[in-house]
Formats: sequence, C-alpha cells, structure tokens
Amino acid sequence: MKNKIKFKIGEFSKLCQVTVKTLRYYEEVGLLVPVEVDEWTGYRYYDISQLRRMNRIVYLKQLGFSLEEIGELLEDGRSYPNPDQLKRKVESCKQEIEHLMWRQTELLRLENMLHKQEKIMEKVVKKSLPARIFATHRRKIDSYQELFNLCPNIIGPEMQRLGCQCPAPEYCFTVEYNEEYGVDIDIEFFEAVAERGKDSDLIKFKELPEVPVALCVNHYGAYEKMPETFAELYAYAETNGYEVSEQPRFCHIDGIWNKESVDEWLTEIQLPVKR
Repeated sequence: MKNKIKFKIGEFSKLCQVTVKTLRYYEEVGLLVPVEVDEWTGYRYYDISQLRRMNRIVYLKQLGFSLEEIGELLEDGRSYPNPDQLKRKVESCKQEIEHLMWRQTELLRLENMLHKQEKIMEKVVKKSLPARIFATHRRKIDSYQELFNLCPNIIGPEMQRLGCQCPAPEYCFTVEYNEEYGVDIDIEFFEAVAERGKDSDLIKFKELPEVPVALCVNHYGAYEKMPETFAELYAYAETNGYEVSEQPRFCHIDGIWNKESVDEWLTEIQLPVKR
C-alpha cells in the first residue's frame, strides 16, 4: 500500500495561502486539526483531504460565514450551506451594501466640505427678538416630518378659522421641551399674530416679552447634524461669557416642503442668553 501524501504545516500553509498562525488557530478551535502530530518533534502534518476542507473554509469565509457557522456546516457533513442560510446571507449583503452606500455619500460630502473649507455653521450673530403676540400649538410628535404636515394641514386652517392675521415681518418658530432625546418630541409651535384671539382646542394665544440678546446661527442640512452646530453655538456662548436664559428657538426657513436637496434645508437657531 502506497504511503499517503502528508504536508508539514509550512507546506500546507503555502498550498492553501493561509498563514501558519491561522492554521494554529483553526486547530485550537477544532475547525481543522492536523491528521498527525509527531510526539517527539511536535511537527504537524496535514493530508490531501484537508486541502479540500481548507479550501472550503476559505471560500465560505469569503461568503461572509463565521467560523462557528462553517464548523457546524462541516460537522454535518455538508460542503455548502442550505437555501435558507444562503437567503439570509443575501439579505445581510443587501443591508451591508446600503450602509456602505450611505457611508460613501457621507465621506464624499465631508471631503467636499473640507476641500472648500466650509464650516458646518456660519458666523454667530447677536440680535434682539421683539415682544410679540403668538398663536401657539403644543403636542408630542414622533418626528419633524409630522410637524411639517401639521403646520399646513391642521395649524394653518385653524388659525384661518380663528381669523388670525400675521403681520410683517412674519415670525414663527418651534421650541422643544424634552428633557432627554427620544420619541414623542414635546414641541410647541409659535407664529406671530396681529392681536390676541380666542383660544380654541388647537390654538392658544400667548404674549412673549422681548429677548434683549439672542445668539443666532444658520444651520444648513439635515436635522441629525444639529448637534455639531449646537456644540459650536454653546461654545461661543461660554467663551463670550453668556448664560442661556431660555430654550432655543428653531426657525425652519427652508426644508422638505420647498427644497429637494437635504443640503439646502435651512434652520435658524436662536439661543436667548444673558450675562
């Protein structure tokens, strides 16, 4: 009977194009154990059948299967995953592709911003906010998308029914009262009106006093990027010796209702302060 061909670990490593370190790890976890270990020298030997097994392990790893999944599959005597396993991997690939496409878009946007030396926010401007009478509406919403449907379809018609007049210059904003981040955004919408009307179930009238000093900055882009603008705005306030006196106001100037590109969305953040 002819002797079976055997390979030392270094030879086997070169044939399979994997490192010796990897082979030792596969042995440790029981995925590919040498057919023989010399008790005197400690040399490890692999045979022909293990070349095929190693090739299968490498191939399945390239397909995204974990070593644990590969081990279970080989223990069952199967060379390939079953249709359900393949279907799950295909779905996982789709999700990874979507995430990579999002990451690519963000990287290109950041590269463009740095190339043009653009800043996330423009220069902070100090201005006063005049005392005005406001028609207000407060409720909890799940997202800003709901707000931009609420304004034209519920708040607007109700203000019209109540006979509200909005004199120039028009001034509207929102204030958030949430104590922490999460769903159910506690938000109040304010729109300046000529005179106080009669409260209804949807609209309440309030008079706000003048804000002598507000630090104002324009935020361009998605609302998810606002923390970056807030970091700069609050740093400016602290550096210049200001204390925050009220909740910030959000004046949504451009958004999903009139701009196709998220990059063109414009929100002025007004931060009332005092010394």
